[in-house]
Amino acid sequence: MLSRESGRMPLLEHFRELRKRVVRSAIAILLLSGAGWFFYPKIVNALAKPICNLDRAHISGLGHCGALYVNGVLGPLNLQVTVSFYVGLILSSPIWLYQLWAFVSPGLHSREKRYAFSFVAVATPFFAGGAYLGYLVLPLAVKALLGFTPSSINNLVRFDDYLNFVLRLILVFALAFELPVFLLALNMANILSGRAILKPWRVAIFGITFFTAAFSPTGDPLTMSILALPLIFLYFGAGGIALINDRRRSKKQRSHE
Repeated sequence: MLSRESGRMPLLEHFRELRKRVVRSAIAILLLSGAGWFFYPKIVNALAKPICNLDRAHISGLGHCGALYVNGVLGPLNLQVTVSFYVGLILSSPIWLYQLWAFVSPGLHSREKRYAFSFVAVATPFFAGGAYLGYLVLPLAVKALLGFTPSSINNLVRFDDYLNFVLRLILVFALAFELPVFLLALNMANILSGRAILKPWRVAIFGITFFTAAFSPTGDPLTMSILALPLIFLYFGAGGIALINDRRRSKKQRSHE
């Protein structure tokens, strides 16, 4: 049986390691979901603004807020639980990103394991930046999609469906922005060269376009373009940095020969 010290782990040990990382990530998400639960009213107000200003509706004494409504007895509770979970998932991103790298790192050399904190330090702002971009795109996406409603028809929007759409949009943008970070992490770990990253660039562009079309909760070309174009730019940027790092690594190896 190969040991952890030899750079490999037996299959059972891999499952144990995966379980440990998943449990730690789940605990972090659960604990930080409490922040989403506590700040739920403010978060909902911010997410609902593209359709209705809840604060303004409350101050004006309106009994409803535009086209939004909540359905069922358990609807409000399910809504708060869902929002809290997504908030916990976003806030705990530094923790579960580290756990993800820590799961991969047993197969790496000790020198490469030292990149763990660097990986998290870079991956977290990219994740946050993607989430923020998704939030900025939200009003445009909502306006574009509601614009297809015929003028003679009222469009009533279930609040839980709407928030699920909003949170999925933000999460897809956040996860998509991790692409260059993972590519560079694999390059720094000497697993993937810059040439290997950039050589299939046509396939990569197709894959990015397919990803935005398949996983974006909106079907409008504007939202997909806003997500796809930065991803393509980040892909080529990651490949360029990987090429520079490969040249630096090869020069260093030649100098030691």
